[in-house]
Amino acid sequence: MADFFWSFWFFSLLGWLLERIFAALTRSPFQRRRCLLLEPLCPVYGLGLTAVLTLPPPLLSGWRLYLSGTVVTTAVEYAYHWWGETFLGVRFWDYTGLPGNLRGRVCLPFSLSWGLLTVPAVTRVAPLLELLERRIPAGITWLCLMAFTADAVCSLRFLAVTHDLEALRAVIWPVSADR
Repeated sequence: MADFFWSFWFFSLLGWLLERIFAALTRSPFQRRRCLLLEPLCPVYGLGLTAVLTLPPPLLSGWRLYLSGTVVTTAVEYAYHWWGETFLGVRFWDYTGLPGNLRGRVCLPFSLSWGLLTVPAVTRVAPLLELLERRIPAGITWLCLMAFTADAVCSLRFLAVTHDLEALRAVIWPVSADR
């Protein structure tokens, strides 16, 4: 169980970093793409890559890894967005203007990018993460799990009440600090 938590947490952190880099490179007005109140995590990355890691070993090598990574992470991205719209009343992103989009929740360019991200994540990062996970004491894992759970519950409640991602992003740091 701890390995799933750390995979989720670590890939969520890497996703947050990737989002920050992407926002800076594209000069996005949304430089702080936050999904939780406190922790710098983008859970869709953690969920997507952890789902890929649960696939049978034959799907985790060669061209099958790229294909299964593309399909699984796109499905997770679609489900995550649908869930946010349905239960929280928020749209985490909108791909409406991009080619091959499906209700603005997923699109072809980002699906193909997901596939590219899964290859090094599974072949290079996951084995290193597995070595690191073994060295983390169970008590630390439980403390981090409790902190994440509290942040996630508070973040979900905040979004369920406000339906406002921008307000979530501005809770700790004002929006003006993003520019």
